[in-house]
Amino acid sequence: MEHLINTKVQELEVSGIRKFYNMVSHIDDVISLTIGQPDFPTPEHVKQAGIKAIEENFTSYTHNAGISELRTVACDFVAKKYGLTYEPDSEVIVTVGASEAIDITFRTILAEGTEVILPGPIYPGYEPIIRMCGAVPVHVDIRDNNFRFTLEMIKPYITDKTRCIVMPYPSNPTGVSLTETELKEIAVYLKEREIFVLADEIYSELTYDQPHISIASFLKEKTIVINGLSKSHSMTGWRIGFIYAPKDITKHILKVHQYNVSCATSIAQKAALAALTTGIDDAIPMKKEYSIRREYVYNRFTAMGLHVVKPDGAFYFFVKIPDSIQLNSFDFALAMVHQAKVAVVPGSAFSEYGEGYFRLSFACSLETLEIGLNRIETFLSMKK
Repeated sequence: MEHLINTKVQELEVSGIRKFYNMVSHIDDVISLTIGQPDFPTPEHVKQAGIKAIEENFTSYTHNAGISELRTVACDFVAKKYGLTYEPDSEVIVTVGASEAIDITFRTILAEGTEVILPGPIYPGYEPIIRMCGAVPVHVDIRDNNFRFTLEMIKPYITDKTRCIVMPYPSNPTGVSLTETELKEIAVYLKEREIFVLADEIYSELTYDQPHISIASFLKEKTIVINGLSKSHSMTGWRIGFIYAPKDITKHILKVHQYNVSCATSIAQKAALAALTTGIDDAIPMKKEYSIRREYVYNRFTAMGLHVVKPDGAFYFFVKIPDSIQLNSFDFALAMVHQAKVAVVPGSAFSEYGEGYFRLSFACSLETLEIGLNRIETFLSMKK
């Protein structure tokens, strides 16, 4: 019966990140620097709010868009942090993580044959959904622009079929963000064009050298902001995300969300309420620790003579494999697992424009990073 499966689904590949992780997870004594999973526990007040919700039997369906209190504090959060203003009753939707938010947004705005412009390299979670919608992903090679997805890079790819531009920043896998000037230039250019912007800002609380600025500050009427609590509050398994957009857009996205999941988990919504009130600054101590790790990893890679762009945010380094190593990124990563007992993600997991690189997550202790980087350094010296 497999031949009757939707051909678009048959053509999908499992995420390269997960594929590689699953392939090497059984190997003993491996230092894993692969998954973007914060190594901090969910804050205690958040966990207690979830426990209380269970004890008080808050276990029924909620409003499709999420409980009103959560939508209110979610709007308060982005207003305080990023200066964005949204109406709680009509311009925010609580979703099952940022992943569902991306899915239902694309399914709402894309049509057969439309085009979506994305930077390359890029997180692999966008392209499969775009293709499932019958739309066409159009990658922009930003490797020679220090991974910056600027207007000059975007303009040549805009056509009359362009429906959306994906702007994920800080970026996974590069950690690169954009400046206020760069964002304004894109906003001004798109002002008179009928093109949506999907701004995936899941790492907005984890920026190191400058505060996060959303393109929605300059182009609110066309921007759909995706955010959530997985990275900022170490709540990956709670699956709480948010969509912020003008009400003439969210009212249609909400229909897709309703038929997709009905609502986000009620218990997780109560936990999210605590995260955005009592825990409004929970990301700050995590960010301080990530910043220390970032400096350590950057200095180690620089000392090894590796070409690497220092990330502005998130917790990844996207590292160029030395030209002297004649292996593609997958074989390189596989060799490093078997020979050095260190797991990283091959760059090919992040589109064809990630080939020749590997991604390292520094969402782990300094002790773990030191061991892993020592092993990487030894491995590279053997390959020279």
